[in-house]
Amino acid sequence: MNKKWWLIALVFCLVLAAISPLASSSPDGLEKIAEDKGFINAAEEAPFEIVADYAFPGIENEAMATILAGWLGTLVLFAIVYGLAWLIKSKKGKTLLNTD
Repeated sequence: MNKKWWLIALVFCLVLAAISPLASSSPDGLEKIAEDKGFINAAEEAPFEIVADYAFPGIENEAMATILAGWLGTLVLFAIVYGLAWLIKSKKGKTLLNTD
C-alpha cells in the first residue's frame, strides 16, 4: 500500500471538511424533493447518531462544530477503510505464499 496516496487523500478530505461550512445552506437534492412532495416528515429517526446534524457536542460555534464533525467522520471512515485494505492485502499475501 502506498502510504503517500492515503495521506494525500486524507489531507484532501480534511480540507474539504474544513471548508464545508462555506457550502450552500440549502437542502440537498433528496431533502429538497422530500420537502416539495410533502413526505419530509415521513422519515424515521436513525437507529443511532454519533454526531447528530453535524452539531459537535459542547461546541457553540456552528461552523466549528460542523468542521469537527466532518473531521471525526473522515478520520473514522479512513481508519475503517485503511484497516480493511490492510486486512485484504495481508490475506492476499498469505494466499499467494500458501499455494500448493
